[in-house]
Amino acid sequence: MAVPKRRTSSARRDKRRSPNMKMTAPALSTCSKCHEPKLPHRVCPNCNYYDGKEVVSSES
Repeated sequence: MAVPKRRTSSARRDKRRSPNMKMTAPALSTCSKCHEPKLPHRVCPNCNYYDGKEVVSSES
């Protein structure tokens, strides 16, 4: 079984993990119907509208 010969330094370890630190949260846009935040190019989870038209019928 392979075992590391030397301890990995913190600089080398952090250099390897650095691309993950650049990730950002997805941008949010506002719904034109109810003005709630939603993901762009997706149906609004609050009012079920997309591009000013009701896409998913809300049957309560």
